[in-house]
Amino acid sequence: HTKMATIPLGFDIDAPRWDQSTFMGRLKHFFNITDPRTVLVPEEELDRAKALVDGCRAGLVPPGSTQEQLLYAKKLYDSAFHPDTGEKMNLIGRMSFQVPGGMALTGCMLQFYRTVPAVVFWQWVNQSFNAIVNYTNRNAASPVSLRQIGVAYITATSTALATAVGLNLCTKRAPPLLARWVPFAAVAAANCVNIPLMRQQEIINGITVTDGDNNELGLSRRAALKGIAQVVVSRITMAAPGMIILPIIMERLEKFPFMQRIRVLHGPLQVLLCGGFLLFMVPAACALFPQRCSLALADLELELRDSIVAKHRDKVPHVYFNKGL
Repeated sequence: HTKMATIPLGFDIDAPRWDQSTFMGRLKHFFNITDPRTVLVPEEELDRAKALVDGCRAGLVPPGSTQEQLLYAKKLYDSAFHPDTGEKMNLIGRMSFQVPGGMALTGCMLQFYRTVPAVVFWQWVNQSFNAIVNYTNRNAASPVSLRQIGVAYITATSTALATAVGLNLCTKRAPPLLARWVPFAAVAAANCVNIPLMRQQEIINGITVTDGDNNELGLSRRAALKGIAQVVVSRITMAAPGMIILPIIMERLEKFPFMQRIRVLHGPLQVLLCGGFLLFMVPAACALFPQRCSLALADLELELRDSIVAKHRDKVPHVYFNKGL
């Protein structure tokens, strides 16, 4: 009897709480999922949250649970468990670790950009972090072999290093601000290589596209390309404000005498400022495009389009697919 009062009838724990067709709705959704405070939640509590979510999906809600408790359990579940497999993800790969992890790495890349060994070291650490994140959040429907992950990792790291070291040499005579933007160029270049390579199976074989009611229609390589392109744009956007605006801020600040006296604090200051940018940019960049991406029938491969038209005539103007993160 009390249960009826606390949880509305027809409550679906998997239904999005905010409208996912609008940017603001997606922003709220990702603010919720990428909340860095969930990194500190103990393992037992995560397991309890998973049990509660699984129970709720099966229609077994412990008496006396409130809707708030269920929604918080779902938030913890989304932050720590893989959406396809339901397995607990390693801490470093979780979206909720993106702010603390990215903040430390970006701060270090922006602070230690002057010498080649420092550039090499921090770009390498950053690409290793990226590889873990990409592997952890991979699409379980198109598995990646360890060899492919290795190739993607080595290629992305080489690209980042070549870009960073090459541009560092070019900017020796350029205005000092340009040298500070080198880490961003390296990160952007690496993303353009890393993500397509990590998800090459999807580009080669295509990803499943469905109609509006989630009925599978076939595999499309063009859908995979669109989804992956959007993810690359999101990842670069995530890094851009911090890595483009922060150097301008630091460049101005370092001219002040008090800043020259506290050199030792420049690194920690950059890390903190990065955190401020990422706290907002991680959810904003994830929210740029709907998770459920669509493609007009006319843009699909010819064979796939013909087979859809043959079966459904003109009832399917758009196909849908999950773009990944």
